[in-house]
Amino acid sequence: MQVSQFQELIERIYLARDSKRGLAGTHMWFCEEVGELTRALRRNDRAELEGEFADVFAWLVTLASMSGVSLEQAIEKKYARGCPRCHATPCACA
Repeated sequence: MQVSQFQELIERIYLARDSKRGLAGTHMWFCEEVGELTRALRRNDRAELEGEFADVFAWLVTLASMSGVSLEQAIEKKYARGCPRCHATPCACA
């Protein structure tokens, strides 16, 4: 699945409800999910990690959609040439 396809899917599933909550409220949910990911990283449980990474990405996508940002276009614009500062892959910044 492409990032744009996932963003469209998440919009169909959650955007109306998340928009009612507002950007600030949705951001708090995102932060809570980041905390859950942090705990999963500490536990190093593969199944738990997969679920939490997916949740964090879904909430990030929702925030992008609510802000009118195509995450796929933003990623392409910033990282297509490698490191945004030195443009190398891997990064060669000091």
